Amino acid sequence: MSSPALAAHPQAGFEESPSALSRADTHEDVTSGEIAVGVIIGRSSEYFDFFVFGIACVLVFPAFLFPFLSPLDGTLAAFGLLAVAFVARPLGTALSMAVQRHWGRGTKLTIALFLLGICTVGMAYIPSYQSQGVAAIGLMLVLRVGQGLALGGTWDGLPSLLAMSAPPERRGWYAMIGQLGAPLGFVLAAGLFAYLRGSLDDQEFLAWGWRYAFFVAFAINVVALFARLRLVVGQSYSRLLSDRELQPVSVHRVMRDEGGNVLLGAFAALASFALFHLVTVFPLSWISLQGSQPVTEVLGVQVIGAFLAAGAVMLSGWLADRVGRRNLLGTMAVLIGVFSLLTPWMLGGGTGGNNLFLLSGFVLLGLSYGQASGTVTSNFSPQYRYTGAALSTDLAWLFGAAFAPLVALGLSSRFGLGAVSLYLLSGVICTLGALRINRVIEQQGS
Repeated sequence: MSSPALAAHPQAGFEESPSALSRADTHEDVTSGEIAVGVIIGRSSEYFDFFVFGIACVLVFPAFLFPFLSPLDGTLAAFGLLAVAFVARPLGTALSMAVQRHWGRGTKLTIALFLLGICTVGMAYIPSYQSQGVAAIGLMLVLRVGQGLALGGTWDGLPSLLAMSAPPERRGWYAMIGQLGAPLGFVLAAGLFAYLRGSLDDQEFLAWGWRYAFFVAFAINVVALFARLRLVVGQSYSRLLSDRELQPVSVHRVMRDEGGNVLLGAFAALASFALFHLVTVFPLSWISLQGSQPVTEVLGVQVIGAFLAAGAVMLSGWLADRVGRRNLLGTMAVLIGVFSLLTPWMLGGGTGGNNLFLLSGFVLLGLSYGQASGTVTSNFSPQYRYTGAALSTDLAWLFGAAFAPLVALGLSSRFGLGAVSLYLLSGVICTLGALRINRVIEQQGS
């Protein structure tokens, strides 16, 4: 077990510096188990919001907000709204870091989660295009920007603290804990939409049924707010972050002094983030538009896939502790490349091919995304780690996932499913290139 000094000044590279979180470290108030629960609750609530909107972009918004467009063009327009939040997210991070520096972490998180909840429940009350015309689309755009700003403010440092507190032999296991929120959030969102869509006729679902998912998202946000505030406002938690220099600095300073590390962190995980939307939102839209399989059946298969992804996330922690996070990320990038080449064959192969694409894609997503968090966090100087990790994540979402369903659906509908293969391969190339650059940097620094 290493000393606090070592934990505060990690070695360069992809492996976090070793430090164990014990009762002595936390003054009997905060344990690693409590931090892990806080991370999972917080991430699950955020991903639930994320997937509720993404699924609604396929099942609801084309007919509800864009009835004047064809089903394909309406879905593409809805995916444009989906991307807006990821564009706004880095700005939200910059604003929230300023709020935290002046008024504290608890104030920042409260504002962010209340803004997220207000925007989410606001979407449940949004009028249709038929009743309010373009104003309905404009209101949805404003609320979606608000969600993006709020997501930038939800960074609480819990994942970084958990990773830095990991025993040396369990760094990969600790790194994957926060990533479990993605499959858990998707199971809840897809399961809820499958139930609503299967229980209501088309008119009922489009008129009011879909709104229940957004009400549930608001309720989950309230629970997550209090669960996370219990940790982040405590003196012991604040001391832990202070001891490890996990404090906010201005985004301008981070980009000026260590912008290269921010970009390296974003591109190192790009293959995983590119795959993220291409096994969740995109195939739901493609299969729905092709009419080759009932939507409720697709959602059911995706729920099964998400459970497999959760198991794969945990497996990634076990594997990373044995082969190293960088080796695992590189291997998974290569496998994602192979998967991309098989995509046209699977999605063009009817129900069996669709299901194979979904299930195998979710397993790959779990194995890769499980170790995609903070892959180069330890490259940052200690005082930049907190803000730098948040910005790297924001840019990974922006570059890898924000426009993925829009680009994949638009290109594949015009040029065929080979366009999806090219999109995924571009992410693979970026990941392998970033891993290679990081290795060179390590060798030059040694």
